[in-house]
Amino acid sequence: MNKKLPDFDSDEAAEKFLETADMSAYLTPDNLFPKNFEFLPKDKKISMRFADPFLNQIKEAAKNRGVSYQKYIRMAVEQSLQQDLRKTGA
Repeated sequence: MNKKLPDFDSDEAAEKFLETADMSAYLTPDNLFPKNFEFLPKDKKISMRFADPFLNQIKEAAKNRGVSYQKYIRMAVEQSLQQDLRKTGA
């Protein structure tokens, strides 16, 4: 069964709902996806050059995910780094 989550007017209402609801009725493989939470400040800048067609593809992919192209590039680098770290056991 796939139910739609209700809208909440406060954090307290959402917390109360989560304490009592059976989330298996709301969460399905179709609406679950990984989410990155960026807590650290972005205080270092880098400069990169891309060919126009490649940058346009990056921007389109970012738009499809609903993020800025800069964040999309950062996510791609983070994902690649995590894969490399898993392979090396670091």
